[in-house]
Amino acid sequence: SMDAPKGVYIKAQAGNIEAASQMDIVLHTSEGMLVLDSETVRLPRLPRGSRGVPGNSQGLYEVCVCPDGKLYLSVAGEGSTCHEYSAC
Repeated sequence: SMDAPKGVYIKAQAGNIEAASQMDIVLHTSEGMLVLDSETVRLPRLPRGSRGVPGNSQGLYEVCVCPDGKLYLSVAGEGSTCHEYSAC
């Protein structure tokens, strides 16, 4: 448990920082934003929405958000395909 009146800063000069949990890990901000500042952000187990025409996307997907906040992948198109291939 960490508590601080002006913030908590975690830094690894070399190597990784890892958080693991049996249940949820919740990151909450009441007056700000969550920033993922990295060259790569990976979500390896993100589910895919209902698939469109095979071979149509050149292997490209867009990240979509359901009203309840869950994320899923949708086959990429010229415009957003989130609604068309919804996983909500």
